[in-house]
Amino acid sequence: MTRTRYLLAGLGLILIGGLVGKWTHKPEPTDAQSKGVQTLRSAYETIRTSYVEPLSADSLVRASISGMTESLDPFSVYISADRMTQVKESFRGSFEGIGISYELIDGPRNKDTIAVVSVVEEGPSAEAGLRAGDRIVEVNDTSAVGWPHEKIQRRLKGPQGSRVNVTLRRPGADAPVQTTITRDTVPLETVPATYMIEDRTGYIRLERFAEPTHREVTDALDRLEDEGMERLVLDLRGNSGGLMSMAEKVADAFLVDDQLIVEARSRHEGYGGARYATTEGRFERKPVIVLVDERSASASEIVAGALQDHDRALIMGRRTFGKGLIQRQFGLGDGSTLRLTVARFYTPSGRLLQRPHGQDRDSLSTTDRDPSEVVDSLVHRTDAGRPVIGGGGIQPDRVVTAPDRSPYWTAVSSADLLRSFARQWTDARADSLRRRWGGREEAFVYDFALPDSTYDAFVQAAAARGVSEADSTGGSASDFTTAEISAARPAVEATIKAYVGQRLFGEDMRRRIQNRSDPVVQQALQSWDTARAWAERYPIK
Repeated sequence: MTRTRYLLAGLGLILIGGLVGKWTHKPEPTDAQSKGVQTLRSAYETIRTSYVEPLSADSLVRASISGMTESLDPFSVYISADRMTQVKESFRGSFEGIGISYELIDGPRNKDTIAVVSVVEEGPSAEAGLRAGDRIVEVNDTSAVGWPHEKIQRRLKGPQGSRVNVTLRRPGADAPVQTTITRDTVPLETVPATYMIEDRTGYIRLERFAEPTHREVTDALDRLEDEGMERLVLDLRGNSGGLMSMAEKVADAFLVDDQLIVEARSRHEGYGGARYATTEGRFERKPVIVLVDERSASASEIVAGALQDHDRALIMGRRTFGKGLIQRQFGLGDGSTLRLTVARFYTPSGRLLQRPHGQDRDSLSTTDRDPSEVVDSLVHRTDAGRPVIGGGGIQPDRVVTAPDRSPYWTAVSSADLLRSFARQWTDARADSLRRRWGGREEAFVYDFALPDSTYDAFVQAAAARGVSEADSTGGSASDFTTAEISAARPAVEATIKAYVGQRLFGEDMRRRIQNRSDPVVQQALQSWDTARAWAERYPIK
């Protein structure tokens, strides 16, 4: 199976108010608390000195801390020093390295080989001549075949200005390619896709909230307005959160002065308070549609909740995750950190979006609840008086269910056959594809089509991997009828084209191609009458 990794970490961000926090007040421990600490200390010493095998103090301490956090909510966790370095990079929005994303593919002697998926534009690897499809087989004259992800990142990342020598196997090249890469600061974009999806409609995909997010969103709005944007689709699907301060600034871009964005409530005075929109709004009057799904969480829900409660944007998609908690991080002196829930956040209408711990996530995210069937305490009102529901995520104004994928498409996608086939297909034609389509991104979106023979080749490749057409005996669970395979063809070809585009032009191209057949995006483009009407009456007085 192909496993994609970036030379970055911490993409599964959760909402925090800052990288490091401290208690504003530490009350003296009670007698019971002091006794509990003494019991813990005694248990530690007993295990350390009496257990049948020798144990390191570090492992016992880490296990003790992890045990304590496991008794709390799911978002309060212990983060090791090594992991904390990666988390800081994610929130900072940059790291020092060579600037590629990669995946591990089957290589010589059935060992994983580093395959470059994309190269950061104008980054260190781009300047050194690396391109998508290259296999990194040696690093500093040492074979890199079979390296695990942790070792890859350790060897390829490094201080700005330092150098690393790599040997590449390039598809179509007879001999290995050797080059030296000078490491540099590499941005971790939080806005991977920005483009005009229609003549007057801009599209921004925001994947997480980190330090560069406000600048990236502002730059994206400026660029799209220069290209004639009069209305915007803001895509927050799959955005699991990030920095609360960035969520506030993104929401501020669409709200008029002094409107409430979010309120934090806590038993600790320093962690509560309300945040209001300022005079810095960039896009306060034009129609906006926000897309969300069951993976949109925390910071994404702050933005969507504020725009929904003020009737500023039409929210479309599927019910969001439901994370209404705020974490802060507390350093423990050795580089490790405790990330603890310190407050709950509420939307402008007073909704708490946190779902109860242990509630089934799937039923929460896909159920369209009728306000008339919900207890009164969970029903709140927008500025215009529309009912909105609290108690577990944000229910979109218009629910768009997940598309019904064909069984065959689901099987080949789950087995990662679509991406691996696209990689092999592109590698075999990389030079000719670049000669024909280089610098012609717009034409590629609309004019590129896979040859007719490609689908048959894919079906054969899938069959070789165990996903095939059923024979007269009925076949196995991995076998499909001719009709099922034929019905999946448009979706399979569209997905392969998207992956080919990603390898030629980057992530922005993949999104552009996928959005052309994305039912949520396509329904959004048919919903401007409502979004326009809301924008015209905003703000509600």
